[in-house]
Amino acid sequence: MATLNRVFTAAAGVIALGGIVLGTASPASAATRNGVCETGEFCYYFNSNTKGSVSDFGGSVADYGTKQPSCYDFKGSGAGKGKCIKNEAASVWNRSGKTVRVYYNTGYKGSYQDFKAGAKGNLSATLKNQNASHRFSPPASTGRVNLSYALYNATGRISCHFDGYTSTPGRHEGIDFVRGVGVNVRALITGQIIHVARGRTGSGGLSTISIYNASLNKSVIYLHTAPNASLKVGQTVKKGQAIALESWRGVGSSASAHTHVEMRPGRQKYASKSVGDPVLSNPNPNAFWNSLGYNVR
Repeated sequence: MATLNRVFTAAAGVIALGGIVLGTASPASAATRNGVCETGEFCYYFNSNTKGSVSDFGGSVADYGTKQPSCYDFKGSGAGKGKCIKNEAASVWNRSGKTVRVYYNTGYKGSYQDFKAGAKGNLSATLKNQNASHRFSPPASTGRVNLSYALYNATGRISCHFDGYTSTPGRHEGIDFVRGVGVNVRALITGQIIHVARGRTGSGGLSTISIYNASLNKSVIYLHTAPNASLKVGQTVKKGQAIALESWRGVGSSASAHTHVEMRPGRQKYASKSVGDPVLSNPNPNAFWNSLGYNVR
């Protein structure tokens, strides 16, 4: 639902990001990039299982670019040769001797996957064809809790990021999570229930829970769940409290069951429209979730 800004300005040499200095090299200066995965390099492959054209790197890159002739591209022979690598890679081989972290967003932001020295493998479902930057020797983990874990108090996954539609028309105004029909869904913030719509299973029965935190002046809205019978408007819920069961209320089939979580500024009872709406209404929620101690993954 709010827009996930995935475009940063590419710069040769050094760029400053949030007070941290990040080193990058422009495509023109990366003279050793020859489409062969050599010792000391980190390499993307266009296809899974390290197949297809190769794009090789000797260092970190914060922004791959999106258009020829200035983007980083696949240089090796095979499927994908000549394509810009951003959001096109499916597997990697890390021959650099260092851990390399692949990120969902430019500027070393968003969901990520680490590859230790010598590792060879496919990108995760979140990052396959959604790679936007990579970093050699990334910083240690922040100690934050993954949002997908906190929502269920168990391992879940993100099935669609903010503004992450690839085949659905419109702009996704929130983040979709999946664990399974019937599992507990928990409040991600403390606040007051300001709206509950129980809905029903199937495409015409959207359910909604809206929780407003006055000190943050933010609302967090949950869609498609089966709200707990005890949940009522005016009730205060605590962070981590079970508020619903995962379901498919307002979704076409149980196979597509998921929980949509949307952060909106101010006191908001309803979610913004996503499907079929070309304009984002919500801001990128990642900084908000990070400020509360969550990783957006």
